[in-house]
Amino acid sequence: MGKLVRDLIPDIISASGRVPSTRILDAEEYRNALFNKLFEEGRELRDAADDDKAEELADVYEVVRALATDLGITMTKLDEVASEKRGSRGGFGGRVWLD
Repeated sequence: MGKLVRDLIPDIISASGRVPSTRILDAEEYRNALFNKLFEEGRELRDAADDDKAEELADVYEVVRALATDLGITMTKLDEVASEKRGSRGGFGGRVWLD
């Protein structure tokens, strides 16, 4: 079983003397792989040491960017929607837990 990887990973593998086995996903496979990757990267962020959090959060961010592009949503639009939602419903900075 494989997984979605960053575009340059096959080149990095080749440069190390190994031969990667790759294929290009169709649109449906790609979108599903992005959703799976989002959860994978989220788990890695949660479990990372504090010193590694920025790198892991950058991986989550990269998946969000790819998903936005795939869904036809610009980062500007995503920022606008997030800002509007934060204005009407708040953010998460208050650490509010609803029982």
